[in-house]
Amino acid sequence: MIEKTYITPLGTIHYWIHMIAVDSATLVFLPGLTADHRLFEKQIEYFKNQWNVLVWDAPAHGASWPFQFDFDLMDKAKWLNGIFEQENITKPVIVGQSMGGYVGQAYAELYPQSLKGFVSIDSAPLQRKYVTGIEIWLLKRMEPVYRYYPWKSLLKSGTRGVAVSEYGRKLMYEIMMVYNGDKKRYAQIAGHGFRILANAMEMDLPYEIKCPALLICGEKDHAGSCIRYNKAWHRSTNIPLKWIKDAGHNSNTDQPEVVNRLIEELLRKVR
Repeated sequence: MIEKTYITPLGTIHYWIHMIAVDSATLVFLPGLTADHRLFEKQIEYFKNQWNVLVWDAPAHGASWPFQFDFDLMDKAKWLNGIFEQENITKPVIVGQSMGGYVGQAYAELYPQSLKGFVSIDSAPLQRKYVTGIEIWLLKRMEPVYRYYPWKSLLKSGTRGVAVSEYGRKLMYEIMMVYNGDKKRYAQIAGHGFRILANAMEMDLPYEIKCPALLICGEKDHAGSCIRYNKAWHRSTNIPLKWIKDAGHNSNTDQPEVVNRLIEELLRKVR
């Protein structure tokens, strides 16, 4: 994987890429809120010798720091498209975990003809109809909660609360330790992420997925109302939904072999 950068007016985004053939599909891995590119190391390891692969540290995350918190979800989708243009990626297949899945839906809204495949991993629908008013209200007010919560408690909930496997918890612990000693930055990233998510929902756009798609959710995903959202998403859209046994919110780290096979199955449908 080669580390590269994409410069925006608010900061520089770092991403890692391995290209085999320019005219074939590219798996684009988008980590969730507060996570970085390492979240997908098991997927990169599996796919990089078969497919083009790209993974980023989202704005303000990991190596993509410093970064001004003056952007929304659509900006992230536009910058992602800028990276595609920079790398001549014409057949992106977005695999988004949690917040990464929301970025993927924003991309689908802006560039419906460009997206060739979409995999949601423990994410949820972006449409306004799925969430309540109180949920949106709470999303906009999460930063103070993170700011005043003891770091040791955040570290525990941020690792044990998202993964059930030893590997998944150890990986998330290592990712969170990037913010050790700088809880303010961690709270800013989380708070800003939830706010722009709420704002995107309030825009009440279609966020329709018009390409081959798959919903993946861990049976033990207790992050928010992820399980409820995925059931409703599947019922409303008929997008296939796969439940992952013995997996939490980061099901791609808890059961990487299962998730990799499911991604592989979707790739067979991509043209």
